[in-house]
Amino acid sequence: MRRYAAIALAALALAPLPALAQDPARMDAVVRDDVDKGEFMGAVLVARDGDVLFDKGYGSANLEWKIANDGDTKFRLGSVTKQFTAVAILLLQEQGKLTLDAPVKTYLPDAPAIWDKVTVRHLLTHSAGIPNFTNFPDYGTTKTLPATHASLIARFRDKPLEFAPGEKFAYSNSGYVLLSAIVEKLSGQSYADFVRENLFKPLGMADSGYDSHAAILPRRAAGYSPSKDGPVNADFISMTIPQGAGALYSTTRDLLKWQRGLYGAKLLKPATLAAFRTPYKDGYALGVFVENKDGVTTIEHGGGIEGFNTSLAYDPDRKITVVVLGNLNGPSPGKLSKSLMTLARGGTVTLPSERKAATVAPDQLAEYAGVYELAPTFALTMRVKDGKLMTQATGQQEFELFPESKDRFFLKVVDAQVEFTRDASGKVTGAILHQGGRSMPAPRK
Repeated sequence: MRRYAAIALAALALAPLPALAQDPARMDAVVRDDVDKGEFMGAVLVARDGDVLFDKGYGSANLEWKIANDGDTKFRLGSVTKQFTAVAILLLQEQGKLTLDAPVKTYLPDAPAIWDKVTVRHLLTHSAGIPNFTNFPDYGTTKTLPATHASLIARFRDKPLEFAPGEKFAYSNSGYVLLSAIVEKLSGQSYADFVRENLFKPLGMADSGYDSHAAILPRRAAGYSPSKDGPVNADFISMTIPQGAGALYSTTRDLLKWQRGLYGAKLLKPATLAAFRTPYKDGYALGVFVENKDGVTTIEHGGGIEGFNTSLAYDPDRKITVVVLGNLNGPSPGKLSKSLMTLARGGTVTLPSERKAATVAPDQLAEYAGVYELAPTFALTMRVKDGKLMTQATGQQEFELFPESKDRFFLKVVDAQVEFTRDASGKVTGAILHQGGRSMPAPRK
């Protein structure tokens, strides 16, 4: 349910619908780089429409039994679940059972008065202002306790709103728990039954469902977390907690069926599908992030839950699907998703080991010295030391930045790059930190 990388931000100058590269060896090399560093374990699939370009598993579905991951391994999806919940709500709308702009109280009559102006659309778009219960201080202990819709909603129903409904975007799993309750109330079915009957069965997704500790589930991956001594078994979470915010499981091959069925209009009417992928605030549509950069559209969502990180991305113009499902916690799936999408579109990806340092005179390096603010309490400080450009993040060690080209540098200790930006006069005014598949601007103070 945690959100790691969310929107594809690769700055690629792509002509409309170029010839697509189909180099599985390069895709394998990019994934293998993270595998060899101990940062990824899972399964990956890349396809253009129904043509599978790359389909491979890495590491173990169960380390204790050394069972290999592959395209039929079942992984918990975390927040990738949210798009399924959104489609469930849209199906109920098509059946005439709800309206997106109706207040939540219309369907959950016991909702507190403070939610009177909260609509179903606000829940779908993380714009309701309802606090995110997975951020509460006691979440680490309460996540292990079985819950019902009522007991889970009770954890946040009496909290004040963080802002007026519709005012801004703030990611909240609480909203998708409420959407799960609405699905059950209006359908007369459990959330698990509704998505199975109305989403999975019509698309032939026999290896997808709502995860349960009690169920005997063939080919289910175990989840792991990193430690200084290697992977360890992930913390326990009761699967009654994530509900429609993050409780589903699937496989890479089933998720290809989902992409083809959903975007092929096999579930929703064309107008409803268009609404599904229309951003509301901060690039978030209905259960998915949508970005259009340089004329290239990416529809994507990442997921994170104890032991698993995932990413599901789609290029609707080229009908490219990228699925990365990992059973080792960390940001690698989001980063790999963006790299694989770049390759599938015909772009290039440079691995850290392939970056070559150029030579820059010390007086030129002095142009970059200064403080670059990533957040109000977090900055990158650049200074020249012994003819080298050094960077130090707030509260962290100082590391050398290696020049790759004009205004672009890279670190060797982590897979990260810093790109300096200039104004019209040529003065350095800011920087962009590229790391983990994200691009974070940092104005110069």
